[in-house]
Amino acid sequence: MTVAAPEHRTEPPRAQHVRRRELAAFLRSRRERVTPEQVGLPRGPRRRTPGLRREEVAQLSAVGVTWYTWIEQARATHVSAQVLDAVARALLMDPTERAHLFALAGTTDPRIDPECPVVSTSARKVVERLAPYPASLQNARYDVLAANRPFAQLFGDLTELPVADRNCLWLLATSERWKRDFLDRDEMLRDLIAKYRVAMAEHVAEPVWKEHRDRLLAASEEFRALWERHEVAPLSPHVKRYRHPVVGLVRLEHRTMWLAPQSPAHRVVAYIPADEETEERLERLAELADG
Repeated sequence: MTVAAPEHRTEPPRAQHVRRRELAAFLRSRRERVTPEQVGLPRGPRRRTPGLRREEVAQLSAVGVTWYTWIEQARATHVSAQVLDAVARALLMDPTERAHLFALAGTTDPRIDPECPVVSTSARKVVERLAPYPASLQNARYDVLAANRPFAQLFGDLTELPVADRNCLWLLATSERWKRDFLDRDEMLRDLIAKYRVAMAEHVAEPVWKEHRDRLLAASEEFRALWERHEVAPLSPHVKRYRHPVVGLVRLEHRTMWLAPQSPAHRVVAYIPADEETEERLERLAELADG
């Protein structure tokens, strides 16, 4: 079931003030930890400030001294992504510090890199140990990062596909096999696009998300039509009917487990039998593979 998109609400003034103060404190702490020598500046005999001076940060980042001072005094009402990027570079921030900086400023980082495709050993073990139930590791875009053998037996071995095609939304929209064998495919596609829109709201300015959406828009007229409806829906368990060519009809309820804090954007999706007949057929599929 889909629902109307929620009305956008501006952050209350008090919350904005708290955010500006936290941003200012964070910048001061980073500035005090960077030595002049680390950024190629002379220390000089009369330096009393720990780390860098505000004027030096402004110089290194090509930001006006007054404007940078206002940021550190929590007086700046809006700090652009360009300024944040320059300051992060000047203060030698690592990826975690940079992400925290942009989060405090309430601004999307335009330089976010695509998610690393490397999957941790522990995450793979979780997925594999769910056999004989099909399971996969997915990110917020529904890319399948890893899958166990029952998943491959039931839905197809995604490692045989190009990396860009190993995506549940892409397969549901374009794969003839998925169109044929998922008996509730039309409803599933509409529901998944509505969930995808909710997820994308948090990443709307990130290039990798835009490229992913645009690829779907270009490839599927059906996706384009459903995307234009602007429907949104929450993540929720529901039963999927799938017709396997060997063991027949299976009814599966998918369950989602988020992996955090190590991989906050990754989730394990397990497909649990919705009835005893499906349980028996999944066991039969496992026996066929072992035989």
